[in-house]
Amino acid sequence: MRAVIAEDSVLLRVGLVKVLEAAGFEVAAEAGDAEALLAAVDEHRPALVVSDVRMPPGFTDEGVRAALVIRRQWPETAVLLLSQYVEERYAADLLTGDTRGVGYLLKQRVADVEEFIDALRRVAAGGTALDPQVVSQLLLRRHSDPLDRLTPREREVLELMASGRSNAGIASQLVVSESAVAKHINNILAKLDLPRADADHRRVLAVLRFLGVG
Repeated sequence: MRAVIAEDSVLLRVGLVKVLEAAGFEVAAEAGDAEALLAAVDEHRPALVVSDVRMPPGFTDEGVRAALVIRRQWPETAVLLLSQYVEERYAADLLTGDTRGVGYLLKQRVADVEEFIDALRRVAAGGTALDPQVVSQLLLRRHSDPLDRLTPREREVLELMASGRSNAGIASQLVVSESAVAKHINNILAKLDLPRADADHRRVLAVLRFLGVG
């Protein structure tokens, strides 16, 4: 599976290359700025892009803006953004729209190689991977709404859904059965008054409602 890495720090970029190659990815190109990233994606059409949020020349939101272009022009390419700090607005920008194949993690998560590789594979497969701190920060944005109907356990389940966990992953984290998780999710979808749609789409809508970016 082909990947492109965009990171202006040479040391971190070398580390990311090693981690991705160890996870079975072929690193087709490395970029040090957003312009080079977009050129590399256009040339190699990777399955996955791993990019820093802040890159030259302005070190503000270049990585996010490049990610939004990639999501628009090459929607088949999954994008995992890395940030030094929780940047709520940038995370919200990335999560507005199609959330398949999207990740937003703090750079400190790279230190846990096993967890980071799991996030890489989940995003590349079309799932989501959100840093717990990013989820917590986004929660501060939401206003009172039907989420207040959820029980504490249902909130736990929804938070894990927002982090990109599957039913099996949620069951393992909470030490409950998958059938119990499925029941909680059904209750969540009903309590949030979501429009009728397929189950996967309603699940995404529930997560967006939870994060306040829907």
